[in-house]
Amino acid sequence: MLILGCLKCVQILFFNKYQIYKISMKKIFLTILFASLMFSSTILAEKVNIFDFTEKEFKTLQVKKVKGETTWSLGSNENGNFIKAEAQGKGSGLGKNVKIDLSKTPFINITWKVEKDLSGIVENSKKGHDYAARVFVIKKTGSTPLSNRAINYVFSSNNDIGENWPSPYTKKSIDYVLSSTKDNLNTWVTVKTNVKENFMKLHGIEVLDISGVAIMTDTDNSKLKAISYYQNIYFSEK
Repeated sequence: MLILGCLKCVQILFFNKYQIYKISMKKIFLTILFASLMFSSTILAEKVNIFDFTEKEFKTLQVKKVKGETTWSLGSNENGNFIKAEAQGKGSGLGKNVKIDLSKTPFINITWKVEKDLSGIVENSKKGHDYAARVFVIKKTGSTPLSNRAINYVFSSNNDIGENWPSPYTKKSIDYVLSSTKDNLNTWVTVKTNVKENFMKLHGIEVLDISGVAIMTDTDNSKLKAISYYQNIYFSEK
């Protein structure tokens, strides 16, 4: 009886240890799973989409008219939704207030296409300051819109990639060529640039975050016609 009792104790002890082992392994598994999910969330957080390109969002975007209003519409292709812009003697932008932490995601990524460009205009002059496609990145630096700093990333019709100059209307906005129809007309192009470094290079200021992003297609100065497309605009870690 004593032996049987001892065997029973051993069995119970072994069973308890086995249960403890199972519980411990379960906790370890759950901990690893949770950590993996947290890590995945961190990875996902390193990409910040600016536009959803959906009907719901489209109705809520802020419209900034310069002269008349660009014709905006939604479309889609094998890579997802996009916004199409058409303008002739008009100019307006679509944007949203959004805070982007440039210490975490300093790179802006833009996929765009210019179907009909503005060949022959002088883009750094007041009479020719039009772009078939552009993406504004804005940093609020004061109490009024006039005090804000901006980088105007443009799809140029006449200049080379990398060229830049102050807007003829305000030195607080810098035009910076990321794409050109001299190389890519009616072709989808994806570009990337470091916004944090660009603000330091072009404005001479350190910017830790930005306050808003807008797209714009305008021909109010040249009176020509432009057709362009915007897709997949987001910020990334690298």
